[in-house]
Amino acid sequence: MFQYFPGNYVWNLSVNLAMEMGARIGEVDTVCRPLLEAATRGEDAGTEDLMAAWERQGDTLVELAAEDEAKGRLLSAGEKLGRAATYFLTGERMQAAGHAPRVALYAKFRRTFDRGVELAGENAERVEIPYAGTVLTGILTTAPGDGPRPLLVMVNGLDSTKEMLHRTGPGAKLAARGVSTLCLDQPGTGEALRLQELHATPESEQWATPVYEFLAAREDVDADRVGLLGVSLGGYYAPRAVAFEPRFALGVAWGANHDWRAVQKARREREGERPVPHYWDHVQWVFGTKDLDDFFEVAERMHLDGVVERIRVPFLVTHGEHDRQIPLQYAHRTFEQLVNSPDRELVVFTDRTGGTAHSSVDNGSVATDLIADWVAERLGGTTARTTGRTA
Repeated sequence: MFQYFPGNYVWNLSVNLAMEMGARIGEVDTVCRPLLEAATRGEDAGTEDLMAAWERQGDTLVELAAEDEAKGRLLSAGEKLGRAATYFLTGERMQAAGHAPRVALYAKFRRTFDRGVELAGENAERVEIPYAGTVLTGILTTAPGDGPRPLLVMVNGLDSTKEMLHRTGPGAKLAARGVSTLCLDQPGTGEALRLQELHATPESEQWATPVYEFLAAREDVDADRVGLLGVSLGGYYAPRAVAFEPRFALGVAWGANHDWRAVQKARREREGERPVPHYWDHVQWVFGTKDLDDFFEVAERMHLDGVVERIRVPFLVTHGEHDRQIPLQYAHRTFEQLVNSPDRELVVFTDRTGGTAHSSVDNGSVATDLIADWVAERLGGTTARTTGRTA
């Protein structure tokens, strides 16, 4: 994993995520170089300075985009706004849950992202799914062609958002293979948490079933070919949902998370890395718990023992060999318990392949190629294009 800040895993993870979302190395250097000393003080200290630095760089790009737009250069403006949105989100994501300025920055991020998508003409439709008296929001990327298409739902982990999935996930690759995608802010993530105050639940089928039914009712979706992928903590949510909602045609764990209760107990003992600063405040915000004891009662329900045995559809488990957040043993445990899946596969990314960090944040292309091919092969897509050449 690229380590701009020596010894500060959490800050380095955020830089890698930004780069996977399209950050440019020169702009990253502009943001991060003044923060090298601050990073030595630990993952929690200095996060307000980090937010300000990412926001400044984003603001510069917004100004440059406006100059492009004034000249009618809308595609260039859209690209710059896309990067600006990435920088706003990178700064917002690193703040304590109660840090008031993150609210305004998140609103700026959403406006910037949406405007960038519009100007760039991206294949990214905002979708709102009725749920619990409000809505869950998603980004739909539609595969070309007529009639109902297969679709892969992609859900977040503990601290990601649908926009991160849209930028880092296999959506564009799947569209080229004839499979649509929906990147979803499920309860506990993105808009669902920040704007709708929908907290995470261990029983992910509670939201996965209405999401499936919404998609199955669309004329452009083949209800018999809808799969579900989860990244990071989504490596718990997705298997759980597929186990209890059998209408999903397949499942993918992009980073296995078989026993999150054990991972939390280890983190309490300072074992293993954490994904965001102010970690214990963050998880209480995500799950809506009143204190740490309450949170650990919820976390006790978050394991897949006795769950994945219910899965009776194809299932892919991927994991990085050097994942510092979730031990590799959990990928093996999920795979070994998928005894009723008719088509199960475990792929461990190694030094030879790349993508060895948590959910392949060090080289996401390795994982997204594999996932796109695996899903397309099972949902009726294509993994090759004819060139029209003759021998």
